[in-house]
Amino acid sequence: MNGRLGDFGLARLHDHGADAHTTHVAGTRGYLAPELTRFGKATKATDVFAFGAFVLEVACGRRPVGFNARGELLVLVQWVRDTWGSGSCSILDTVDPRLDEYAADEAELVLKLGLLCSHPLPVARPSMRLVMRYLDGDLPLPEFSPEYLNITDVDQVL
Repeated sequence: MNGRLGDFGLARLHDHGADAHTTHVAGTRGYLAPELTRFGKATKATDVFAFGAFVLEVACGRRPVGFNARGELLVLVQWVRDTWGSGSCSILDTVDPRLDEYAADEAELVLKLGLLCSHPLPVARPSMRLVMRYLDGDLPLPEFSPEYLNITDVDQVL
């Protein structure tokens, strides 16, 4: 038996009948794509972002938003990006420490896919169709560096 997520619904809008430019965004911070909070328009790319944040939450065993030991805001997506990008840590250092055993290659795939799905630029995020192909092993996940995840200029992605 395979479990499935349905009606993801993490990025939703109040006043569904209203113009998308005047609606208020509702959802859990940490799952909301930057463009959704800025422009208030839900798209397939904002759902992909939410899926990426969810995948990271499961793999890391952390809430999407919390506070660090110093009481500073910690956004999970950014924490995984920063930890991997620091150069002193492996992406596997972000895996939930409560996991006794796991397949490192699968954990790396899930973490990198979560980061790719939660890329700051919507055009850099894969479609959910591609996400499924990566997870099923039908396609290899494209190689990318931590620096790629911080690109905010569309011309650098295309």
